[in-house]
Amino acid sequence: MFRDTDGIAFDNEQGDRARRLFAAVVMAVMEDAVKEEKKTGRGASDLASWARSRDGRTVLSCAGIEPNERSISGMISYVRSGGRQGMSDGREELPEAA
Repeated sequence: MFRDTDGIAFDNEQGDRARRLFAAVVMAVMEDAVKEEKKTGRGASDLASWARSRDGRTVLSCAGIEPNERSISGMISYVRSGGRQGMSDGREELPEAA
């Protein structure tokens, strides 16, 4: 049975919304881990435990992130760097226009 174009577009839009929701959850977990790392030094290890758990793997997969060791070690590295690795925190100076 063929589905109409509107139905397919609706399904794709719903999938994108769900993926963004799970990505927001991952970002919140990482922000919490950065704060915990600065506070107690346990943020990276807590994040690693969560990411390797069944729930963590499910959330990562739903966010479109492959829950493999490479992804997890990248998240751990980000947390250990204080959340500044490879991302602009909005505080850097922009070059002056000529």
